[in-house]
Amino acid sequence: MSSESNTSSEKPTDLQPIRKSYVWWLRRLVPSVGFLLVGLLLIFLLGLAQRLGWIRYTGTGEMAATAEDAAHEYTCPMHPQIRQPIPGRCPICGMALVPASQAGASADEFAVTITPAQRRLANIETAEVTKRPVTSVVRTIGAIQIDESRQATIASYINGRVERMFADYTGVDVRAGDHLAVVYSPELYSAQVEFIEASRALQEMATGALASIRVAQQSLVANTRLKLGELGMTSSQIEELETSRQPQSRMTIHAPIGGTVIEKLAEEGKYIAAGEPIYRIANLSTVWLMLELYPEDATRIRFGQQVEATLTSMPEYKLLGRVAFIDPTVNIQSRTVGVRVELDNSSGRLRPGDYAQATIRIPIGSQGEVYDEQLAGKWISPMHPQVIRDEPGDCPICGMELVPTSRFGYSNTPVAQPKSIVIPRSSVLMAGEYSVAYVETEPGRFELRTLALGPIVAGQAVVLDGLKPGERVATSGNFLIDSQMQLEGKPSLIDPTRYLDHQAMVQANTPLSTNEIEFSQVDGPAAESLEQLLEAYFDVQHSLAADELPDAETVETLARIADSLSDDDQLEANSREQLQIIVSHAEQLAGDQIDRVRRGFRSISQAVIRLAAHHRSRKAEQLSYHFFCPMVKGGHGDWLQDNPTLANPYYGSEMLRCGELVSELPPHQADNAAEQQPSGGSNALRGEEP
Repeated sequence: MSSESNTSSEKPTDLQPIRKSYVWWLRRLVPSVGFLLVGLLLIFLLGLAQRLGWIRYTGTGEMAATAEDAAHEYTCPMHPQIRQPIPGRCPICGMALVPASQAGASADEFAVTITPAQRRLANIETAEVTKRPVTSVVRTIGAIQIDESRQATIASYINGRVERMFADYTGVDVRAGDHLAVVYSPELYSAQVEFIEASRALQEMATGALASIRVAQQSLVANTRLKLGELGMTSSQIEELETSRQPQSRMTIHAPIGGTVIEKLAEEGKYIAAGEPIYRIANLSTVWLMLELYPEDATRIRFGQQVEATLTSMPEYKLLGRVAFIDPTVNIQSRTVGVRVELDNSSGRLRPGDYAQATIRIPIGSQGEVYDEQLAGKWISPMHPQVIRDEPGDCPICGMELVPTSRFGYSNTPVAQPKSIVIPRSSVLMAGEYSVAYVETEPGRFELRTLALGPIVAGQAVVLDGLKPGERVATSGNFLIDSQMQLEGKPSLIDPTRYLDHQAMVQANTPLSTNEIEFSQVDGPAAESLEQLLEAYFDVQHSLAADELPDAETVETLARIADSLSDDDQLEANSREQLQIIVSHAEQLAGDQIDRVRRGFRSISQAVIRLAAHHRSRKAEQLSYHFFCPMVKGGHGDWLQDNPTLANPYYGSEMLRCGELVSELPPHQADNAAEQQPSGGSNALRGEEP
């Protein structure tokens, strides 16, 4: 027993040194491990703070963590693509970075605000949108050519040898009738002898000779005389031969026209055949300027239109000519249209083959007649437009009868030229199918506008839609403004679709305007049917305002009348289009769901309002009232009523009095067909619920 007890008491004693060893190690390791964990935690928290921007490295070894700096992002006013979380300088231009919120950030969805300092640095300038007549300028290069109607080829009428040439070099000037060459020809000598002998025999014939013999001899003289003319002898030469009775084996060739020898095709001593050319002469007092224009430019010019030209060899020498011919076909290879301009060259400075820069000014938008002060009330040659006279007569060049300039579309009195909205070309930013400009609506506030552009003429762009006269557009610094729009996530040149969607939504939530619709009255069956269509429409409006589906018979009547009138030639094309819209949406009025019926009624209302503002019967007496509700989903909340008490057909009893009176459409007075009421005035009822 004692031994067992001693054994059991000794075992715990053996474990005590081990326990003391563990405790000793724990006491030394726990502080070290704890210190290590705390260090790792501090490193983790430091990295997290830097990632979140609570503290920053300043570059000088100092750390900063202020709430104000953490809320800012810095950018360059000149290069907005540079963005960083700390202040500094732009790596491109060296300018001091500014907070992005001060670089033009704005709560406006379609505009940015530029501070005066940024504006000066970015050199942002603006120009006013103007409305004025615009002239398109077509510039092209053409070549001077010889007037084909003033050329002549001098050829030999007989076989022979050239013995002498008076015009012995190319370029010599000659006058009509001057001696050009002498040709030796035995054939001509024989013909002259034959003529002389026949003439002598006729003279020596006795008066008692038979009449038939005398007639035969007279015929022989006439034939030999005609033969001399066919061989090239002039009437004066034949008369001289008849007087002298001395045949000549040599014939002198005379110049048929005055001009310049442009080709010398024979030499002295050369044997030539009948018909072989000896000289070519051109009268260079008038020359042609041959131009090649694109078809779209050629269609806008007309015969007689003035053209300004400058010689390449003599830039200081200004020329004025008129269009003499426009090619009726398009060149298949070059896809251009040839235009011929007639130029006066009485000074002799224009040389065929030289180049000239031509300028043609064409008014933008002109239709029909145009006014040219030099052609007003004048008479012009249809072949030579430089020949202009105050009275009718014949052209001194071609002999054709002069025609009045009005035949070619020239007015005798000044014609008002239409005006176009114009802005500087530099204010337009273009990318693909989109064109935008930035309008300064307030000092420093630049708003995005999408543009529909017309022609671009001499640094000016014609704007068809998007701007109004008097507004100011940015002409320089546009890309800075556009970049700021991109950085703020707003619509820009890269993606203007959001702005286009917004504009469509704004237009949908704007009352339909009838001010520009020209009013006219109709008679006969069409007028009666038109009034019946309006009555059926008013019945549908009354039903929807009372939360009731329209009567099926009324809907059928509306569709039938609209279909019948859509083929009536008494109505204009625009009115027939509106009637077709009514027919296409009439089926929706026959549904059993009132929401679907109201959607169809919205499209029909747009067409009916346009139709009623354009056409009414002469016997119509009922005044129509145009209302609009801005709360209609999808916009276009217009409708027409036959009484002034507002009854909203789109909401019925839910919002019966929601809307406003836009205009009254009288059935007779064309001048007051659309009397616009001021929004929110005494005739407007907004948001009134029963």
